[in-house]
Amino acid sequence: MTENSSQQPASNPELPTTYAPADVEGKLYERWVERGYFEADAKSEKPPYTIVIPPPNVTGALHLGHAFQVTLMDALTRRKRMQGFETLWLPGMDHAGIATQNKVEQQLGEEGKSRQDIGRDAFTERVWQWKDEYGGRILGQLRRLGAGLDWSRERFTMDEGLSRAVQKIFKDLYDDGLIYRAERIINWCPRCLTAISDIEVDYQEDDGELVSLKYGEGDDTLVVATTRVETMLGDTAVAVHPDDERYARLIGKRIKLPLTDRTIPVVADTHVDPEFGTGAVKVTPAHDPNDFAIGQRHDLESLTVMDERGVITVPGPFQGLDRFEARSAIVAALREQGRVVAEKRPYVHSVGHCSRCKTTIEPRLSLQWWVKVETLAQAAGDAVRDGRVALHPKEMEKRYFDWVDNLNDWCISRQLWWGHRIPVWYGPDGEVVCVGPDDEAPTGEGWTQDEDVLDTWFSSGLWPFSTLGWPEQTPDLEKFYSTDVLLTGHDIIFFWVVRMMMFGLYAMDGEVPFKTVALTGLVRDEFGKKMSKSNPNAVDPLVWMDAYGSDAVRFTLANGANPGADVPIGEDWVKASRNFANKIWNATRFALMNGATIEGPLPDPSAMTATDRWILSRLNETVADVDRYYDDFQFAKISDALYHFAWDEVFDWYVELSKTTFFAGGEQAKVSGRVLGEVLDVTLRLLHPIVPFVTETLWTTLTGGESVVVADWPADSGFRDEAAEKEIELVQQVITEVRRFKGDQGLKPGQRVPAELTLTGTALAPHEPAIRQLLRLEAAGDGFHATASLPVAGATVALDLSGTIDVPAERKRLTKDLEAAQKEKAQATGKLGNEAFLAKAPDNVVDKIRGRLSKAEADIERISAQLAALPQS
Repeated sequence: MTENSSQQPASNPELPTTYAPADVEGKLYERWVERGYFEADAKSEKPPYTIVIPPPNVTGALHLGHAFQVTLMDALTRRKRMQGFETLWLPGMDHAGIATQNKVEQQLGEEGKSRQDIGRDAFTERVWQWKDEYGGRILGQLRRLGAGLDWSRERFTMDEGLSRAVQKIFKDLYDDGLIYRAERIINWCPRCLTAISDIEVDYQEDDGELVSLKYGEGDDTLVVATTRVETMLGDTAVAVHPDDERYARLIGKRIKLPLTDRTIPVVADTHVDPEFGTGAVKVTPAHDPNDFAIGQRHDLESLTVMDERGVITVPGPFQGLDRFEARSAIVAALREQGRVVAEKRPYVHSVGHCSRCKTTIEPRLSLQWWVKVETLAQAAGDAVRDGRVALHPKEMEKRYFDWVDNLNDWCISRQLWWGHRIPVWYGPDGEVVCVGPDDEAPTGEGWTQDEDVLDTWFSSGLWPFSTLGWPEQTPDLEKFYSTDVLLTGHDIIFFWVVRMMMFGLYAMDGEVPFKTVALTGLVRDEFGKKMSKSNPNAVDPLVWMDAYGSDAVRFTLANGANPGADVPIGEDWVKASRNFANKIWNATRFALMNGATIEGPLPDPSAMTATDRWILSRLNETVADVDRYYDDFQFAKISDALYHFAWDEVFDWYVELSKTTFFAGGEQAKVSGRVLGEVLDVTLRLLHPIVPFVTETLWTTLTGGESVVVADWPADSGFRDEAAEKEIELVQQVITEVRRFKGDQGLKPGQRVPAELTLTGTALAPHEPAIRQLLRLEAAGDGFHATASLPVAGATVALDLSGTIDVPAERKRLTKDLEAAQKEKAQATGKLGNEAFLAKAPDNVVDKIRGRLSKAEADIERISAQLAALPQS
């Protein structure tokens, strides 16, 4: 609460004495939704502003990463709505094929069943039931956070309209020769029994083994090393570099492959690094992407040696063994034959794991559907190069180009039952028919649809335009496409952003899917460590929202949001944001109880005090700063600017400096009350996009307006008063310096001290009542004896400290502190002047001593000034 609260009325009929977020947040949000504030009108004449939410998985629950990005998107859209744009923030969910299928398979497993037991149709029906019952929890939780989404336009990647869009673009790409079917190496999960995308592979350092093996016989031998010994059963060559003289005589020869009755060729390939290992590598085209490429170049056979569950299929002693069981058995067999040259255990190396079930990924040759990306990727790169799409921060462009310019064809088929089934039918005589959304599927004996479904990223890649009604030419599509901003994490720039760029440019005749990509970092704990459910640092944001309010969580997240950088967050920071909300509440209550109003026009500046003109000048500067930061997606700077303006300048300085005016009453109090009302009105509107709940309650109470959600965004009026700003800076300097001096003398902040102020000839004279009140300086009455004199800001403040401190004891304490500082300075100076010491001491030690010297010198100056200011005994 502000000082002098004893002079305020005991209660306020408009606002409770304390702010209780739980009592207002839910009610306010439902009121906003009921009044349709978040619903966009495609027929509106207002300029459009569109953001589509990165669709959370239907299996998801709100975590801090969601809360972070949603807070920033909500801030952007709330501001644009206040600026007069027809604002659409479109919500929805992703069907999340593999993740959702795993959830339902787990349920079936608890019943002792598998999906194969109940069949595809029954399983799909079961997933829809699960989606209806458990899906979309996160969308309800976003309401708790205050997300101003247009719920009337909620979409799902497998709803009827989006399914039609998926079928349409598949057919178009297929007809244009940009979708094809081929055998390639893919990431295969032996547990989920499907190909998975790169984004679904988690790499971690595992303890494995590196085994060096001797291939060939007699003089025709060479040594290869591998971490996956079991794949040697599928080797079809050994490769060496063509310039490696060690193996020149073997190139073109065939050598014996151990444990088999086969011989394999030695081929020359520039992919091989002669400096790595022995310079010879085994080639298994069916189980390694690099080996597959070598096999293609040299027309090698591709032998698959294990089935989809990772079980060895090669006839012989290892058939039927799991891949890891086979690894040990094969090493043992090779050891018996004297083929093992070296074994290194543990051998720590990076191994891919399925992000869903944690199973080790198996690279596997498989017949899959692919998107030919060359021309699509070129278009996606060009859109950024020519400025049609801006990446923010700009330094992210290099990463974007590194990826999009080297993009490989995209495997889009998944061996799942939940998802968009590939719209291709096969006939009894080898016919292949791709069916569009308006086509009739082939019927008759022998016709079957492809069993696979599409990668989840295929449908989410259509999100910016399919959600607006494409392929139909809807009013929404015409009004709200292209979208304005895509705000998402930099970790999925390659997997989602690029897909949307490729599909948007292709489907929408070169029109970009979004004008700006604003990339954020990842949320981490207060020590900078990644948050994980398996670690104790994982935080449920709903718990913090329950404890401190949604505004506190939102402000904390926005306050850490520097473009592209990771965001540390800790509970203490959320508590501090809660305190900020309370400060706004309490200061607004004080203002309302002391005449703050927005009634009538602002008085002429000539009728205002310098303090009034100063705060209005600073207010307009803050409006300009906030607008500039929003345009640059500098959310941390927005939050910091608003925090310091509201707390420091409005509440701690303007309100305090104006109290004497308010308490005196009269016309000047009415003028300052109107100024304070103006400042609060604008400040609450500036704060609203980030902390919507507390500002809604306070703004409607202050102004009587309908809702700050639909209020006008503040504009910089252009009013500046440099003279008033300099004048108040002098006042602040006096108050700050005297407060510091009183603190140095051991006086409590509220302790009253007789003082004589010499302000003649300065701009400070009109502010003497406020200076005395804030510093607790009493008038210099009879018996006043100036025991300390402080020259500051062109004025002099003389203080009578007799009776307030024990001068001899204080002098003794300060003298002791001064001697200690002088001793520290002498020691540091001596070491830094010792050439022998400087020659031997590490740089960090020398820097530390320099720091000690600097601190000692500052302490000496400070303590000497305190001693000089003490009364003379």
